[in-house]
Amino acid sequence: MHNTLVLKKSDLGQMSHAPSSPQGDDKRDRGNREKWVLATVIALVLGAWQIARIYDYKSGTGMGYSMGLVGGIMLLTLFAYPLRKRVRALHNVGTTKFWFALHMMLGILGPVLVLAHTRFHLGSINATVAFSCMSLVAASGIVGRFFYIKIHKGLYGRRANLNEMRELSGLASAEAESKLHFAPNVEKRLTGFEAAALKKPGNPLASTIKFLMLPIQARLTYFLCSRELSHLYKKHAAQKGWEHDRLKRRREAACHVASSYINSAQDVAQFSAYERLFSLWHVLHVPLVHMLVLSAIAHVIAVHIY
Repeated sequence: MHNTLVLKKSDLGQMSHAPSSPQGDDKRDRGNREKWVLATVIALVLGAWQIARIYDYKSGTGMGYSMGLVGGIMLLTLFAYPLRKRVRALHNVGTTKFWFALHMMLGILGPVLVLAHTRFHLGSINATVAFSCMSLVAASGIVGRFFYIKIHKGLYGRRANLNEMRELSGLASAEAESKLHFAPNVEKRLTGFEAAALKKPGNPLASTIKFLMLPIQARLTYFLCSRELSHLYKKHAAQKGWEHDRLKRRREAACHVASSYINSAQDVAQFSAYERLFSLWHVLHVPLVHMLVLSAIAHVIAVHIY
């Protein structure tokens, strides 16, 4: 943590800005992206609902038919992403990141257009089945994205991040003195949380309970650490006559260390569970996609015949 780390109690004033933590910054960026994705989905669904209310159109003709057609084409285009992964000749066509982003975008826009196409009314049985399959696939895709993000760096990457935070905070076993020694309660809580998080449960039920409770324990640990750090810095600021902005900067820097450490330990502890969930998701997602294709074909045939 360079010169911003706290080495002893008299050096509290040296932590003037948050230390650089790629893992912490990456986690915040991912969190912000997920919030934007969710907000976009909600906004698009509300937009489709407004279109259905404002414009008088029928699903089988004109504007309604066009939206259904374009939405259906977008859903078919989703298969370009898994096709690229399986066909060797397509491996060099674009980047994986681009195709994944396109896959996600089409997986949102396609269902929204189909939703607008239905005008939020389902008449026939085949339309209901097709729409239900599409909704399940779309929801499954959003859930799968969440699981994928949790494991995409692999367990090695997660452990590397935790080791980095051990070194950064001075809590690595090789360190003679923790750089958070001025806050022994914070140091104790961080190492205690890591030990509890990485301890393997004895049975599947205990493992499930731990998986569900760990985020709550992480938040509680951070709350207690940040409260302790705030108390220490306020006391030191009163003694040194710091201005509010100066106090805020240095308190946030210390809290950032604690937050990044907790997040790293949580990521390592939950990796195996998310990996299993992602595998289970894949087993369920593929049949749902097949059901969507078959029901969509049946719907299109029924619409054009009858």
